[in-house]
Amino acid sequence: MSKAPHIPVMLADVLEVLQPKDGGLYIDGTFGAGGYTRAILGQADCAVLAIDRDPNAILRGRELQSEFGGRLTLIEGCFGDMARLVRGLGHESVDGVVLDLGVSSMQLDQAERGFSFQKDGPLDMRMSGKGLSAADVVNTFDEPDLARIIAVYGEEKRARAVAKAIVQARTEAQFDRTLALADTVARVIGRRPQDRIHPATRTFQALRIFVNDELGELAHGLAGAEALLGEGGRLAAVTFHSLEDRVVKRFLTARTGRSARANRFMPEKDEVAPSFREIEHKARKASDAEAEANPRARSAKLRAAEPTSAPAVPLDLAALGVARMPSHAEMGA
Repeated sequence: MSKAPHIPVMLADVLEVLQPKDGGLYIDGTFGAGGYTRAILGQADCAVLAIDRDPNAILRGRELQSEFGGRLTLIEGCFGDMARLVRGLGHESVDGVVLDLGVSSMQLDQAERGFSFQKDGPLDMRMSGKGLSAADVVNTFDEPDLARIIAVYGEEKRARAVAKAIVQARTEAQFDRTLALADTVARVIGRRPQDRIHPATRTFQALRIFVNDELGELAHGLAGAEALLGEGGRLAAVTFHSLEDRVVKRFLTARTGRSARANRFMPEKDEVAPSFREIEHKARKASDAEAEANPRARSAKLRAAEPTSAPAVPLDLAALGVARMPSHAEMGA
């Protein structure tokens, strides 16, 4: 673990936001390869609670844990459960939370995880290795449900046509490999020379987000950070696509009191005290130099805020634009 297999995106910016201090306690909600955790621990004589739902990431982190002794605690679990997980360890508040969202480059590079169609692999996509896989979804869900998942989470304009093709193809053979699904989607979407992404990219993104409940996890993770951060603490969230960024932006807009009133005549007493204050009004983007050196940084956005003394606001998933999908059980899978 002495050398991270990927480059942490916007690392300098994240450290500038978090401002790690001696004696502080920080949460790395998306531990991955440990890039942010290593930098935080190296910046100050502080402690980090590192959360990851991927058991492989936790195993890889043992060497880093040995290097920093008792200052690093590894927690296998979902960052959406951070409030419960952290309080279960006896901590009621923390000084900073960082979230590096989406799938890690390590997961993408491992064909056996099934996140990417760059190499053929089993159609899996589960970050934790538990629950329904992407193969379960494409082989068992009804056509309208598939279309909705692909349209909402992949923002795929031809979602209905893709879902129809998947349902038709699976009558001949079940999907169990990434390239088989990618080829089916590509035949529907087609590819022009000027297209920058593979035609199956949006469908794969949609399945990954659904299988891992990434947007719901993000919303609950933000609420968990709100509950745990003490006044003067810092929240830093790095997003990589518009769906993630939209959730973070809406969360902070509501929590900083910038949400427009539904009724301009609404009495002041009905307003909720802001639980966060903005550090910067607009999202910060990676520098041109970083984007050139690290392609993953090109779409990255960093949003940051610090808590006030006001109490946490109840979580409203609909207000954050997190669509309610029928549960796996409801879909008959």
